[in-house]
This record gives sequence, C-alpha cells and structure tokens, in this order.
Amino acid sequence: MADYKSEQIRNFSIIGHGGCGKTILSEGILYAAGVTTRFGKIEEGNTVSDYRKDEIEKQLSINSSLMNCMWKNGKGEVSKFNIIDTPGYMDFLGEVKSALRVTDTSLLLVDSFKGIEVGTEACFKFTKENRNNIILIVNKLDHENANFDETLSQMRESFGPEVVVITYPVNHGIGFNEVIDVIKMKMYRFNTDGKGEYKIEDIPADQKDLADEYHQKFVEAIAEEDEALMEKFFENGTLSEGEIVEGLKKGMKERKLFPVFCTSASNNVGVRPILDYISDYCESPVDKEPEMVSRAGSEEKVELKANPNGDPVMFVFKTVSEKNVGELSFFRVYSGKVAPGLDMINTNNSKSERLSQVYSMNGKDRKEMPEVICGDIAGVVKLKDTHTNNTLCIKSTQIVLDKIVLPEPNMTLAISPTRKGDEDKLGQALHSIHEEDPTFIVSYDTDIKQTLIHGQGEIHINTHIARMKTKFNLDVDVSEPKIPYREAIKRMVPEIEYKHKKQSGGRGQFGHVVIKLEPQPRGQGFEFVNAIVGGVVPGRFIPAVEKGIIETMESGVLIGCKVIDVKATLHFGSFHTVDSDEMSFKIAASMAFKKGFKEASPVILEPIYTVEIYFPEEFMGAVSGDVSSRRGKILGMEAEGRLQVIKCTIPLSEMGGYSSKLRSLTQGRGNYARKFSHYEEVPKEVENKVISDYEKKRAEENK
Repeated sequence: MADYKSEQIRNFSIIGHGGCGKTILSEGILYAAGVTTRFGKIEEGNTVSDYRKDEIEKQLSINSSLMNCMWKNGKGEVSKFNIIDTPGYMDFLGEVKSALRVTDTSLLLVDSFKGIEVGTEACFKFTKENRNNIILIVNKLDHENANFDETLSQMRESFGPEVVVITYPVNHGIGFNEVIDVIKMKMYRFNTDGKGEYKIEDIPADQKDLADEYHQKFVEAIAEEDEALMEKFFENGTLSEGEIVEGLKKGMKERKLFPVFCTSASNNVGVRPILDYISDYCESPVDKEPEMVSRAGSEEKVELKANPNGDPVMFVFKTVSEKNVGELSFFRVYSGKVAPGLDMINTNNSKSERLSQVYSMNGKDRKEMPEVICGDIAGVVKLKDTHTNNTLCIKSTQIVLDKIVLPEPNMTLAISPTRKGDEDKLGQALHSIHEEDPTFIVSYDTDIKQTLIHGQGEIHINTHIARMKTKFNLDVDVSEPKIPYREAIKRMVPEIEYKHKKQSGGRGQFGHVVIKLEPQPRGQGFEFVNAIVGGVVPGRFIPAVEKGIIETMESGVLIGCKVIDVKATLHFGSFHTVDSDEMSFKIAASMAFKKGFKEASPVILEPIYTVEIYFPEEFMGAVSGDVSSRRGKILGMEAEGRLQVIKCTIPLSEMGGYSSKLRSLTQGRGNYARKFSHYEEVPKEVENKVISDYEKKRAEENK
C-alpha cells in the first residue's frame, strides 16, 4: 500500500518562457527534499529532468519530465509532490499543455531581468484554460540586473490585481539571500550552499513599512473574495489566522489570488517557503471540482469525482519510448486505485489492457510501486494499444476523459527518405514519433503528392529529424512543400465544341460534345448538368462525359493543380452507332474542357493563412514590415497583456522559413499561430512566374 493518502498529494507543473530557470528549480526541490545528493547543473548535463542526449547537447528541455518527492512542511505534515518540469521554448507547447491537463497547480517562473515574455503570457493563458491554481515566481534575483519591482509591475499589468506578494527580496542582486515572508511577517536568511536551508529572523526596521504594506495588500486581497470577510476586515482592520488560511485556499482555487514568491533557483534561495505554501494552501486531487467526462460512445456528460474508493479510472497524458524499456506511458489516476495485473478497457478504442509494472518516476529513474492511488501520477510500461489522450477504466465504468487540446502546427515541411527502399522504414519512424509526440503530425497530400510533417517550429521539427537518425538509423531529405495552388475561371464560355474522331482500321472512335463552362462562387465546388434533349448523346455516355471533365479538373490545365468551382453543362453533341463508346466521349469531354478553360479567363488561386503574431512592443516595426514584405495584409493590432498581437493574412507561398525569421526579428521572444483561411487569386506577376516555373519543370522532365 502507498504510505500516503490522496489528501496528501500535490500535483504541480513548473512552467514559463525558455531560460527562466524551471529545470534548475526542479533540481533545487529534489535536493532540498533529499531525493538527490547533489545539485545538478544544466551545463554539466547531469540534471534529473533533462536526461536525454539531445537535451544535454542543446542544454534545453525538449520533453516534460515527471519527478516526485515527499515533503515535510513547517508543521511537520507530510505531502507527496508530483512535479512536472516542462520545456520553455514555444516549439514544445504541446508538452506544457499535457502537463497542465494533469496537474492542479502551476509554478509560473519569470526571469527578474527579462520580465514577462511571450512564453510567460502563453503559459498563463493555458493555466486559465485548465483552471490550474497558479503561483508566480520571480526568479534569478541573484543576477546583477535583477529588478523585482519592475517584474512585479509587469505581472500586475499582465495578470491583474489578483497578483499578491507573499515573499519579496531584501537584497536582490549579487549575493541575494534574504527574503521577507509577509504572511508570517518574518525574514528568512538563506544559506547559499544549494540546500535551501534558512534561519528565521525578525524583519529589519528599515523593511518594516514595506513588509506592512505588502501584508496589508495581501489581507485586503483575501477580504475582497467574500463579503463577510470584507465586513470583518473593515471592522477589525485585519483578518484572523483561520480566515487568512481559508481565504488563501479559496482564492487559489477560484483563481482570485495569484501569490508571488521570489527565488534564486540556482542557489536554492527562497524555494523552501514555496514548498511549504504548496503543502499548506494548494489543492489536493480530492479538493478539486469533479471532472466532467463523457459516457463512452455518447455525448452524455457525467461527473467523475476524485474518489479514492471509486472504480479505477486513469488518463494517459504522455507516451515516450525509452531505451531498454520500450514504450512508457505516464498517467494520472482520477478515481480509485490501479495496480499491476489489473485488467482495464481503453474507452477510446475499446481495446483491453492488462497493467504491467507501474513506476514512480524521477526523470529516467524508475521505482516500482505496488499500487497507484487516486490523484497520483506514475508511469506504466508495455501498454499495447494505449497512447497519449487515452482513458483506461474497468469494464463496468465506460467513461472517456476530455482530451488534451494540443496546439495547431505552425510549420510544414515535405519529407522523403534519402535512400531508395527506406519508404516503409520512414513510415514506421514517423508513426512512432507521432505516438510519442502528438503535436508532430504526418500527412500525405494527394494534390502535391508529398509526405508532409507538421510541427510547432524549426527546433521542434529538427529535433525529431535528428531522432530519426539516432533512433531509427534513417537519413531523410526535407524541403519546403510544393504549394497546393488551385486553378479556376472568371468568365462564362457558352459553347465549347470538341469532336474526338479516330479511324485506324477496324472499329474507330467517335465522341462529339458541346459544353458550357461557368465559374461558381468560391467554395461552391464542381457541378455537372446534363442538358441533352432528344438523345443526341445517348444516356449511357453521359457519365463518361462527367468523368472526363472531373479527371481533367483533378490534374489541372495551367500548372497541374486541381481546378475548383466550375459548372459544366453538356447541352449538345452527336454519336456514331458503331464507333462511339465511353472512352471516346471521355476523351472528347476532357479536350473540350481544356479548350474552354483556356478561353474562360483562367486564374491561379493560392492558399491564404490567417496568422496571429505575438511579440514585445519594441519589435513592432520589424515584425509589421516583414509581414508586408510577404504580401501580408494586416487586419488589426491589439495588446494582450504586455505583448502586441498582429492579426493578418499571409499567402502560404510566402511563409517559408517564417519561424526562424520571427525568432531572429524578436531576439527569440516572438511566437505565432497560423490557420488555413481561404483561396485567393494570385497577383499577375506571381501567376506568370508560377506558370513559367511549371512549364520549365515539365520541359526538363520530358527531355
């Protein structure tokens, strides 16, 4: 049996923009809790959470990592902490979203010198979607240019008046080691040996006024949550300890309170008070509101309470492939408890699974567990048909938990194996990577006849390409995909006649059609009208006429791209009693369509994407100028927190390399999201170039 109860569990994720100190904070927590005997360093490649080869080489987090520890707070009460350290680069936002789905509290780190960044805003937004408790941490206060007051001001500007100081630095900058706690109204003087231990002292006289001011604002914030508390506050000028405790818990749960702590994670200064706070005031799994879930195979919604004695229900939020282990699935138990040997049903695909060994995880280190109780997070090996976003229940509990809403891809490349004969190997590698990372999407585009990979950006895609080489011994070629242009017409041609006649001894071929072509409204598609009267074209040949037109539309007329939004009317023709057959009419229809298409003011259409670009204000000129240079149309600009957002449309053909360009323009602080919008006519000079390139390529192929 587990030596802790669901009420003692605290599940929290560590999130924030890249480089703000998340991995080092997780190292400090494990070191302070006695899980590790040394403080790992990123530059030495020995941290618990960044253990994969590519993470060590690049010195950045690529995957979220699950860790755990037991923590005894200042009252001697023990909590079980499940910690998920997440990547900070925007290319790996899927990992962040997965972690937030299964954790109840999020520690959002902010660099005290850089302040609020794009990743900070994005992470905060995701915590709102998942209704996470949130703790704000101003980190790196031991740096020379650290500025707590400015960072706090930015937090209030971005996240609102709910931002309330719990600890603040006395001596931030080089040598930072003194923190004042405005709940307990004490100063903590930390050792800087990495263990995070401190001595409790009275607040110095020169800090008393500031500490009182922060304390008063903190109590006011709690009082504002509830009318009864507000009345007591006005009567007494403060609140009792019990009222403060309840107010803190309520404020965290309802996201009416965003406590701020200050740290130097690299020296483990200021970390222990955060862990005590999580233990004292943050929600356990059984404190959470019931999860709304669906009955398997229906739209009916039911409540799922975190009941330690309920039927077993678990949700897989991440799947990885580990050397010498195979597939390892990370999961959270939402009801009951699970243990090795338990038979369960995957309610997403109706496949049965028997649980093998379950593990407590600390990075790559695993420790077998006899059972995993309600609210706990662990790993399990060798599930046959279960992957990320799947729910497992026992047979009598047929429910499905809501899936993680993963970000849309921002970048697409065409991929093919370098060596002939590796096509099957490539398919297996791409499937395996997608199972491990659902934000890495694979598709085959029949229009352009290319296998496409879709990801969150250049780093994301390059990471998986590198893994194909190391894990699958597979060399691949990647390139910008062909643009799926479309062809259309702008005017009606009332009469296009074509007579297909062939005689070469024996039975000949004869098909004669007269068709009318008309443009359709955009998005209307293809329409075929049979307007033959008097049987001048026998009914048995009409489907062949339609088929001939459709096949020609699929292969295109101008540049080999699909023709869209055309109405074709067959209104006259003739036939030969001996020589006419379906093939003859199919050829006649195809040739008539090609002839008429060229007379109907043909145009090339290009795919247009709506793009939202997020970046700090100082880069407005560079970003907007780049949008214009890509034939983009700016639809609007607005502020979101401390960031600027440009909403625009950009042709897909102009978005090659945009991920790298935006990173360059904004010193790595910009991000964007894109989505297909519509097709639009290309400018004449672009059309001429596209046609010229196509004809040149055809000529080379025919040599």
